[in-house]
Parts: sequence; structure tokens; C-alpha cells
Amino acid sequence: MLNHLCCMRSTLRKVVATSFTDSFCKFADKYKFSRVCATAGSTLTSAFSPLFYSSQSVHCYSCIRVSRVHTTSSRFTSHCPKIMSPTTSTKFNYPKARRDETAVDIYHGMKINDPYKWLEDPDSEETKAYVDAQNAITFPFINACPKRQAIHDRLKQLWDYPKYLCPIKKGDKYYFYMNTGLQNQSVYYVQDSLNGEPRVFLDPNTFSTDGTVAIANEEFSEDGSIYAYALSASGSDWNTIHFINTKTGEKYPEVLDKVKYSSITWSHDNVGIFYACYPEQREKADGSETFINRNQKLCYHKVGRPQSEDVVVVDFPDHPLWRIDAHVTDCGRWLIVLPQQECRDNLVFFAELDKENDIKGKLELTKVVGTLESDYDYVANFGSKAIFRTNKNAPNFKLIATDLENFKENNWTELIAEHPNNVLDWASAVDGDKLVVCYIEDVKSILGVYSLETGKLLRQLPLDVGTIIGFSGDKKYSEIFYQFTSFLTPGIIYRLDLKNNEESPKVFRETKVNDFDASLYKTTQIFYSSKDGTKIPMFIVHKKDTVLDGSSPAFLYGYGGFNVSIQPTFSVTRLVFLQHLNGVLAIPNIRGGGEYGEKWHNGGRFFNKQNVFDDFQYAAEYLIENHYTSPEKLIIQGASNGGLLVGACINQRPDLFGAAIAQVGVMDMLKFHKFTVGYAWTSDYGSSNDPEHFKNLLKYSPLHNVKPPANGRQYPATLLLTADHDDRVVPLHSLKLIATLQHEIGSLPQQTSPLLIRIDVKAGHGRGKPTSKVIEESTDILSFVVQTVNLEFK
Repeated sequence: MLNHLCCMRSTLRKVVATSFTDSFCKFADKYKFSRVCATAGSTLTSAFSPLFYSSQSVHCYSCIRVSRVHTTSSRFTSHCPKIMSPTTSTKFNYPKARRDETAVDIYHGMKINDPYKWLEDPDSEETKAYVDAQNAITFPFINACPKRQAIHDRLKQLWDYPKYLCPIKKGDKYYFYMNTGLQNQSVYYVQDSLNGEPRVFLDPNTFSTDGTVAIANEEFSEDGSIYAYALSASGSDWNTIHFINTKTGEKYPEVLDKVKYSSITWSHDNVGIFYACYPEQREKADGSETFINRNQKLCYHKVGRPQSEDVVVVDFPDHPLWRIDAHVTDCGRWLIVLPQQECRDNLVFFAELDKENDIKGKLELTKVVGTLESDYDYVANFGSKAIFRTNKNAPNFKLIATDLENFKENNWTELIAEHPNNVLDWASAVDGDKLVVCYIEDVKSILGVYSLETGKLLRQLPLDVGTIIGFSGDKKYSEIFYQFTSFLTPGIIYRLDLKNNEESPKVFRETKVNDFDASLYKTTQIFYSSKDGTKIPMFIVHKKDTVLDGSSPAFLYGYGGFNVSIQPTFSVTRLVFLQHLNGVLAIPNIRGGGEYGEKWHNGGRFFNKQNVFDDFQYAAEYLIENHYTSPEKLIIQGASNGGLLVGACINQRPDLFGAAIAQVGVMDMLKFHKFTVGYAWTSDYGSSNDPEHFKNLLKYSPLHNVKPPANGRQYPATLLLTADHDDRVVPLHSLKLIATLQHEIGSLPQQTSPLLIRIDVKAGHGRGKPTSKVIEESTDILSFVVQTVNLEFK
């Protein structure tokens, strides 16, 4: 939920290089600087799916930047003694969670019991003991999988291949991220030319011994002489900003702290940056807290000076929950300010910057958009005309131009009109007077070059069926790079010089994975009918020689929220499932996402949320009816908002699935808005503060709908995953749900399938997670599946 629950804007915001990206994140963060929506993976990937971790990070470098070790940690500790555990046909002796029957909340006159409310305090000794007790039964069960080591070794073997991101040009140098294979974090290299010898510019692996400190955001100064980068520790949304002189390699002495949900944008004199922070934060800020952050301020920092001298340039004291995104325009003349409170709709202001850039106090803001009713993402400017991507009166998005010297709405013009079917996903200015624009057509990327002045299509760039997961380009240069992937394509980086109209894109780098032959597999996109007759697209991947007789295991992954599009990406973990478990991978593009624009998104919001669950359950029915799998071998998985999806579906249709994996899920739908950035998700869910939304939320809230299945059936084997530094979807969601599941369902005589939780330490919602942790987590998930669904690892 930043990955994404989404929340801040930035045209093609740069994502930093982590060692992986989650399956649905891709560019999900590209327009929301720190997507604090319910998606995992976050800035540098958002939304997230550890089971489907992709081996490459997502980067777009013209404006966007969007990442078992059982160690001791600040809040929770975990241990995993290697002892044998009960089989799946044996009853479990679950930890006893104290039930406080006096904990009652009243919503609009209705009493709702909350017996595990005490688990909302992550720092209490009782909560810590409960976490340890849960891990003490989960890890032995997973470790008892006879094939766990083989699964781990195969994941590690396949993961060990070089991974590159698109190079970017800054000043007279090229920079690129590369991971040799198993490095916890990708290393940043610099070279004097594309053919020059690469040198290490910055190695994030030196920031910590275990790889849990990652780059979360970055931006070079206009002349490329200074590099600003934000670091995140243990996966938290909190950042610190640092600076390096790119010519000498010298690190500047200051460190900017209390930074959260912040873009980085430079004044064009190369003196300083604008960034957002919470200077009034007095309580702890390490990612283990649960309280809401208030009163964010946009500050200006001059490099080389202490943070105490920074100037607050924009704040909105009457709106303490607003988060402030900002961008200096291409020409350096204006600062675009984009406040936002929830995960959709933002305002637009601008301030003219002094030619001397002598910033000493509050900037005088001019309001362009004063009503929270649409999305506006700054793309570029052409003279005094600012270009925005917006869904105002355009559910599939369009590009508009507004003259900052004559900015009234009746003077706005359409640069690129809304496409009747395809969704305008992102746009980036390049080569002085051009735009590279990416559309989504039936869940696949379409890439074209357009005129920045007229919006005319100049040329279409050829693409196979798949997804653009990285882009590098700048208005100052004619050279562009873009990175393509698909379920069966690890990654291809293309280079194109737009000065030569006859030139075709050339392969710059192509990623190869050892012992993987894509020709042995097939990808099919089908359209199935949901409960209300709506046609839902779904990708299905499996070996070409798979016999469709219902005997194969299938992994069904879903998200369905926050306008996030789940497009094809490559994943080593998926590959292991396909290769060694003879599995079927299925990814339905259910409503609530952005695959077909705002209409598709609205089809899964608010009172339409049940459509999301129906779409997912009907995908399962399709797989079963068409003999791809059977209920006992069907595994469902989702993370963040997708974790909510899994939680709701096992309550509504426990008979339909053999196993369920719910990662960092939003499980308490009556109280989510009371913790950290949960208030922002009310744009998708509504709030229990509203009586009608309360009734709707109560119908599907996973925590409040656990009940014994009909006809003596049992719940599917269930594994919840959370982490101690997840300050997006705080651990209390999963902790309260597992306590409820074990109490209400685990005690039933027919419930022999395990109901377990894995609580990681020094980890957050997903972003920046080191490779070693990703491999361990993927190993544990696959081991749990092998154990509970009785699969043979070959």
C-alpha cells in the first residue's frame, strides 16, 4: 500500500535500485511519489508480492524513481529451531491469545467486540511474547518441509544472474544500477561513456551488514555535480537524505532526517533541494510506530549547511493530513506544488522562483486547482505551458497544457486527448520538443513518441506483449532507454537516439537466466465472466506440455485496488513454481485496478468492493471448470490491499482454495484509518466513521467475518506474513486476524490445515528488502505450499 497504498505524485518519479521489484509494482509508483496506498513495495516499487518477487527493480529516470534471516530486532524477536512439526493432518496447539471481552467499540449505535485490541501496541511485552510464540510454531512447520533446502538452493541458483537497470545521463556521465546476482542491494556505477569502463559510484551494500538499508529515492542536481539520495532502514517509509559530490566522491556532512513521503527536486542553480518532512515529529520515527503523522512541511535545503538552517517554504496548517509533492519545472522558473490527502485527487499550486533563488521563507503560492476531484501529475513544460497528466473528465487519462501566465481552467488545452479504450499510463519529456508516452492496452504496454508542442504522434515503438518496467530520458538529450519484461522475458533494455528518425530501437542489454528455456512455456490471455457478467482479463502461464486434467497446482494472484495495474513481469519465484512443481500461474486483472482506467477502478471502490472479491472467486472457478487445477490444489496470494482480498475470500469461499498466502494485508476494515497513513486509503475503502460505509465495511472486513464454514468444511491452509517495521500496513492487522482465526477456526475438530503467521524482523512493507530476505521469504512460502497442498518438488 504506498507498493502502493498510493499517495504522492510525480511524473515518472525515479525509483531506486533495489535487488528486486514486486510483481505488480512496476510503474505503480510512478505518479504517486510515495504510494502510501495499500500496496506493498513502495517507493521503488509498490504494491507487492513477495511470492512473485521479480528479480529486477523498476526505474524510470526522467522523473520517477520508484526494492529469514532470523535476527533480533528492536520490537520483535524471532527464532526458528529446526525441529519437526506436525503434519497437515494433525491438530495444532496454537498459542493462546488473551481475549479482553471488555474491549468494545461503538459504531453508530452498534457494539463491536475487539478482544485482541491489546495487540495494537507493538511495544508491549505481551505483544512481543505473542509474536515469539507464533514464530515458534510457524518456522518449525516450514523447516520441516523435506524439500525446503532444495527449494532454497534452486531459488538462489536461478536468482544468481546479472540484473541491470536503464542507464541515465547526467552531465557528461552515464550512471546505471547493476546487481551481480545475489547482492542484497544493486550497486550504482558511473562511466564516462556508454562504452567506458564502469566504476562503482555508490554501493548500498556498505550501508549495513545485512543489506537492510536501501536507497529509497534519488535525484541529481541540474548540472549533475551533486547527487542527493534518500535512505530507508528496515523497510520503513521514514527516510534520511544524503549528498555526494559526483566529481570528487566526497560526502557532504549533513543528514536530513524526519523525511517521509517526499520527492526530491533541485533548484536550477544547483544550490539546494526542496523536500518534505515532519519537523514537529517528537515521538519515535523508525517504522515501528502506529500513530498518524501530521503537519508535513515542504522545506528548502542548501547543500553543505545543517538541516537546522532549512527554510519552510510551503505548509498547510489548516490541513494537517496533507502530503506535499513538489517539482521544479524544466526551465527552473517555477515550483509546482501538488498537495494530496488520500490516494487519489490532488490540488495544483505553483510559485515563481526568484531568479537569484534567494529562498528565505514561505513562497507565494498561486492556486491552479483548488478542489480535490481529479488527479494531476506534472510531466513537463513547454515555455510557460505546463503539461499535466490528468483524469479530469477523462477516466482513461489525457495530457493537458495550462499556461502558468494564464492558468484559468477555461484556458486549458488538450495536448493529447483521452483514448477511448487505452489508458495513458505515463509520459516523459525528451529531446527538447518530444514526449515518450506509454499506454496500457488490454493490460499490455504500448509505447510511442509524440510532439511536446502539438501532441501529434510521431512514431510508434515496437513492443512484444509485456510491460515497460524502466525508462530513462531527459529533455536535454535525444537518447532514450527503456526496459521491457514479460512473464517469460527477464528483461531487455533498448536504446534509441531520437535525432535519427530512421533509426530503430537497438537492444542495449538483454538479461539471460541460466537453465531457463522460455520456449518450453506458454502465456495465454483469456477473458472470463464475473458474477455480474463483466468480462475480466486473466493471464495464464504454464508449461506447454502441461496436461489440463485438474491435477496441476495453480497460483492465483490478485490485487484489485487503488488504480494499480498488474501487468506481466518476470519472477524467479514464479519460475520455480512453474518448473519444479509443474504449476499454473494465473493473474486476473480484477476491478479496482487501473488496467481500464478510472471506470475499472471505480468498479472496485467503496460500495463496489464486493466486485473485487467476486472477480477473484470467479477466476478460481474458471481455472477449476477448465481443468487447470482443482480446489485442493489452488493457492491464492495477495499482498497489502491484495492481502485484504485473500482475507475476504477465505471467509467467503473457504471451500474454493487449498491454501492462502496473505502478505502485509489490511484486515481490520473498521479501524485501518486510525494507524499511520491508513487515513489515505479511505478514498478506496470509505471509513467506518460514515454510517453507510461502516455497514459496507463490516460486510467484508476479514477480521469481523471469520466463522465456521458450512457443512463441516475447513478453512484452507493459511499463512499470513507481516514485519516489525511495516509502517504502511502495521502488523496489528495480521496479528489480530491470526488470533481470531486460531480461536474461531483452529479449535474446530475438522480444521487440520494450519493457520499460521510469519513475522519478519528488520523488514517493512516490502520496499528495499535485501535479496537474502527475499529468497528466504519466497522459500518459506513455497515450502508452506509444498507442505500443505502435498506437492512434489521435482
